[in-house]
Amino acid sequence: MVISKRAEPTLLTDQVYAVIHAAILSGDLPAGSRLKVRDLAEQVGTSVMPVREAIRRLEETGLAEREPHKGAVVKSLTFEELIHVYDVRRLLETEAARLGSEKITPQDCDRMQSEYELMRKAIDERQVIPLLDHDEAMLAILYKAAGNPVLLQMIRALWQQCRAYKIVGAQGSLDDEKDDSLWRYQQDLVTAARDGDPAAAAAVNEASLLNARERIKSRLAEQVAP
Repeated sequence: MVISKRAEPTLLTDQVYAVIHAAILSGDLPAGSRLKVRDLAEQVGTSVMPVREAIRRLEETGLAEREPHKGAVVKSLTFEELIHVYDVRRLLETEAARLGSEKITPQDCDRMQSEYELMRKAIDERQVIPLLDHDEAMLAILYKAAGNPVLLQMIRALWQQCRAYKIVGAQGSLDDEKDDSLWRYQQDLVTAARDGDPAAAAAVNEASLLNARERIKSRLAEQVAP
């Protein structure tokens, strides 16, 4: 009984963290949103203590930050961070695609194709979060095939850190009916994986990430323009 009582606050904090974390990744709490402890505690039905701890964890993972006179907020989007994050993603994901395409099995290629088709369905239905989820699931299959779990873990952390940027970019592409960048590179990546072509997979990933960075940069510039 003593052990279970001591564990309860931690378990509750984990649950609160998961709820707020999911709201940030889904865009329900967009960049710049204030994380008011009492309001969040009321919404999730807990005391303020687990909410405070959850917010502290969000700050540690880079999803929240402190602003003067506001307290904790969902981390804002900046051009500087966009460039830094996508530069690191290019380094890691280009290598992950290269290594993964050397080792991936036909069965995993079929799984990539299935996720790609679900992503296309989400694009047709203009569902931003499902399309991002299926895109990441497709990439994770390829990256996991590389056989380096640390590499995949680092990439997943970067995906979380830049999810708000990805939402901006995906929404911008959906708004432009002529923009095929949400699916064109992924289609080529599945082909490269099936062909076992590491050079092609790496090149597709690099081109995709460069394209995404520029699309998001343009979208952010539109949002801050007078």
